[in-house]
Amino acid sequence: MKYLVMVQATQADYEGMRGKASPHAPSWTQEELQAMYAFMGAINDDLAETGELVDAQGLAEPAQTRLVTRGKDGNAVITDGPYSETKELMAGYWVLECESLERVTEIAERVTRCPGPEGLTDYPVVIRPIMDGAGDI
Repeated sequence: MKYLVMVQATQADYEGMRGKASPHAPSWTQEELQAMYAFMGAINDDLAETGELVDAQGLAEPAQTRLVTRGKDGNAVITDGPYSETKELMAGYWVLECESLERVTEIAERVTRCPGPEGLTDYPVVIRPIMDGAGDI
């Protein structure tokens, strides 16, 4: 079965990765950033080796997000960032092909051990099964 595994962050977290601390997120050093990228790279390498990795991507900061909704008049309403520092959005994801929910949960637990600076918010890792299109609601 395929699963979407998502990690979360806020605009403040992205700014912290650029060295700008705030009350909501610590500043990252270059060494801490390199350790985080190496950790995520090792996960990706291991998942590619087992054949479970379908796709994995980090996403741009929330300030670069655009929301498109339909207004009451039926026309599109387009909203740009930046968003509140506490607004959590998906920061990255994996699409995995795993034999069980237990296996993908083991992978998500590993993701929660990603290194970072002291004071970093521990966001949950979200697992969502991907429907196969055959009406499996």
